[in-house]
Amino acid sequence: MSHLILVRHGQSEWNLQNRFTGWVDVDLTAEGKLEACKAGELIKDLNIEINFFYSSYQKRALDTLKLILNTIRVKNKKIFKAWELNERHYGKLTGLNKDEMKKKFGEDKIFEFRRSWDVPPEPLNKNNPYHPVNIETYNDIPREKLPDTESLKDTYERVIKYYLDNIKENLDKNILIAAHGNSIRALCKYLFKLDNENISKLEIPTGNPLLLTFDNFEVKEAKYLDSSRAKDLIKF
Repeated sequence: MSHLILVRHGQSEWNLQNRFTGWVDVDLTAEGKLEACKAGELIKDLNIEINFFYSSYQKRALDTLKLILNTIRVKNKKIFKAWELNERHYGKLTGLNKDEMKKKFGEDKIFEFRRSWDVPPEPLNKNNPYHPVNIETYNDIPREKLPDTESLKDTYERVIKYYLDNIKENLDKNILIAAHGNSIRALCKYLFKLDNENISKLEIPTGNPLLLTFDNFEVKEAKYLDSSRAKDLIKF
């Protein structure tokens, strides 16, 4: 048996402000840092050795992982950073308040943009300061790889390609990934074999580790370590 632990970053500043964040690189709030430390305590209680650590390029995920590593007393471990594990790019919605957009466009339309499988929001203009080409974090990523907008399907394709090429081969060991709501949702779609409708119902709470137990590269069990903040995983 081996384990894959998936952790959505702790609460970010834009989570608190209820804004579409996507690829904008924002910091954790004080509450988000506390969530990350609590996640570390829950992981420490598992009493397992973790062999590989992965994060997106975004500091809210990377800082969450670093706080977890500090809590579980792991030092000098290599962190594999992958832009493919980044949050979904929300296009023209980036930076906007979700409640205000619901009032403007209607709740159904915003839900379609947020959770539909293959409908991306309108693209974000490259002159916008929130576009990835204007964010220093992504300077070493080929410009043609930086999206203007993404559907969940687009996010799924980059996440799963990275998983198959770089992570799956290590699943005979224990792995920890700190990422984002939609990149984790995409990975769960693949691992749980969810259809395009059910994936839209999957909720990923911040800072609550999801422990997947594998046998022969197949998921045998899945549970949130903090049961009081668990979300419905949908039967798989």
